[in-house]
Amino acid sequence: MAELARRLGLADAVFLVIGSVFGSGIFLTSGIIAAELPAPGLIWLVWSAGGVLTVIGALIYAELGTLYPGSGGPYVFLREAYGTGMAFLYGWAFFWVIGGGGIAALAMGFAENLGSLVPSLAPAHDLFLASFGPVRFHLSAGQLVAVLAIVLLSVLNYFGIQGGARFQNVFTALRLIALVAFAALGFAVGRKPGLQNLAPFLSAGPLPSLPAFGAAFLAVVWTYDAWYSVNCTAEEIRNPARTIPRALVLGTAAVTALYLLANIVYSMALPVEKMRGVVRIGESAAAALFGPSAAAVFTAFIAAAVLGCLSANILFCPRVSFAMARDGLFFKSLAKVHPSHRVPGVAIGAQMAWAAFLCFSGTYQSLFEYVAFALLLFYAATGYAVFILRRKAPARERPFKAWGYPVLPAFYVVVNLTIFAAVLFSRPVPSLAGAAVIAAGLPAYFLWKARNAPAAGGRT
Repeated sequence: MAELARRLGLADAVFLVIGSVFGSGIFLTSGIIAAELPAPGLIWLVWSAGGVLTVIGALIYAELGTLYPGSGGPYVFLREAYGTGMAFLYGWAFFWVIGGGGIAALAMGFAENLGSLVPSLAPAHDLFLASFGPVRFHLSAGQLVAVLAIVLLSVLNYFGIQGGARFQNVFTALRLIALVAFAALGFAVGRKPGLQNLAPFLSAGPLPSLPAFGAAFLAVVWTYDAWYSVNCTAEEIRNPARTIPRALVLGTAAVTALYLLANIVYSMALPVEKMRGVVRIGESAAAALFGPSAAAVFTAFIAAAVLGCLSANILFCPRVSFAMARDGLFFKSLAKVHPSHRVPGVAIGAQMAWAAFLCFSGTYQSLFEYVAFALLLFYAATGYAVFILRRKAPARERPFKAWGYPVLPAFYVVVNLTIFAAVLFSRPVPSLAGAAVIAAGLPAYFLWKARNAPAAGGRT
């Protein structure tokens, strides 16, 4: 039986971490955060805090990833710590919503930015409209662009992980160069008011409430999300004991520095009053610094950034459903490894088909937002898995141990639970809806477990 091939080196792994995170979020989120935190210093603070939390999470996942260097990442860690039930619910939400919905969202984001440059390819440009009673169906050029991007990048990854890795490595390098150049030019020659945009630096009135800070922090956490991509591909990484910790720490630290740098430039370009509620904050800052014509150039840059991030997500997401299927807890065919290309070809195809369907359905966005809240519990559970596995498997070799244990892992768990509580308090309906979407996987879990009881034992 064919096995996955270890073909990714340290550079591939670092670029995968950065590429999976660095998409459109940093160019869209800060304006939303400014509506909650009305001062530049508070905005910088929440982005820095999100980066610190991400790096702490990377240290935890580095220990777990070298302890169990198999495909699936968090799915594997939850399985080993809590059993197949918790792991299945994570994998269930990941395939149907987080992975599939995330890929669909990125693809539609690429189509939207491309459409702003070429209006005939925009999601707003309808090609077909039909009504079937109360149900309306529309097909737009943007949907076709999004689906085509998903299909082409999935095919690229189907023919070997190295091809997909090379593509996203190139796009990640171009994104890094472009963002650093944007920041450098903004500081050097951009038309900006200077330090007056930074006053008042920390407060423009009463300090925000805990729910407001929680909402802003949640937006930041989700903009950093997918940094654990390297764990999902651990079975295809050369020398995982050394590569996984280095890639996680270097990648998350680099993203934190880049995100903070971008927000400093935004604050220098725009006063906080003009940032509040602005979704396309990157374009607004570019226009303020370099004139209206710069907005089109920046839009092209964002489109390229989203395409690279889409490629990285298509690379790592199918590895979760592959791991579930190999444990007998998902569709059996998804566990197949292509004999020549040495990739989970069926899982790649299934994720491609589902994400493409979501682009056409137009319903993925609400599901994605709902489950985002509930998945904070999975992050907390994965953080606590370090404590459980040190008790359950004390003799197992640990090539890397999380720094600052037990303080930093405990801090990671508490912060994730606090964010969840703050969001649950401020937005109870979406939070409970997310929990309901995940709980809908329970009947499927018991069905698969009963059907494949001898297989469902896990691999280490």
